[in-house]
Amino acid sequence: MREIDSSRIRETIARLCIRANTELNQPVLEALRAAQQKEESPVGRQLLGQLLENAAIARGEKLPICQDTGLAVVFVRIGQEVHVNGSLEDAIHQGVAEGYTKGYLRKSVVADPLRRGNTKDNTPAIIHYEIVPGEELTLTVAPKGIGSENMSRIYMLKPSQGLAGIEEAVLETVRLAGSNACPPLVIGLGVGGNFERAAELAKKALLRPVGEHSADPFWAQIEAELLEKVNNLGIGPQGFGGKTTAIGLNIETMPTHIAGMPCAVNINCHVTRHKTEVI
Repeated sequence: MREIDSSRIRETIARLCIRANTELNQPVLEALRAAQQKEESPVGRQLLGQLLENAAIARGEKLPICQDTGLAVVFVRIGQEVHVNGSLEDAIHQGVAEGYTKGYLRKSVVADPLRRGNTKDNTPAIIHYEIVPGEELTLTVAPKGIGSENMSRIYMLKPSQGLAGIEEAVLETVRLAGSNACPPLVIGLGVGGNFERAAELAKKALLRPVGEHSADPFWAQIEAELLEKVNNLGIGPQGFGGKTTAIGLNIETMPTHIAGMPCAVNINCHVTRHKTEVI
């Protein structure tokens, strides 16, 4: 049994909160550069250039990439041979509070959906746990801005709707989002499971690097085809028109009930923030 002190978890989470909000991931940078080269709209090319400049300033000055520093979503993969000294969950929340305070990141969490009231430290975080073999603890912090989250949707499709139903769900979601989610987008699609599991699959799909397709050739082809159809909508960078409405579309699936085909579309802006460390 491997022992990990909760203080180490707190420190790691704090560091990941700051890094995720200030350092754009390399695959996203590469996708933006490639999109700028291919974009036919002059305004679109200019906007993509501004996004790249913004990312460079954020990294260099240790400033947030976006003013909305998001609700902290934390994915925890904990090995069965790991024992945490202290409270794992408390350490995660404390790490979020520490990171958002030390990093001067905007604190956007309210204590109650209706009565509101800012919690003043961006907690609580949304935490997803997965127990796996081994003695490692993997922590991923994925701050999620609400502009793109508000544009996300879940569809309880019938099996008879098939691929056409999934396609329409994605295209309808992107059309309704328009410029509100700050395109170019990264789209996470979860298919299968049930109501809540499809949404979690869609969120996890956003963690896969932009440009890395599904390991299943069948779904990899669907990813490529859907991305092309999304870009043919012509919404373009920041909604000003062009070929670059999205730079990535990732699909995660799992088995489901014979009578259903849940489909969740989780929209993310180009930033698609997430950082991971293994303890």
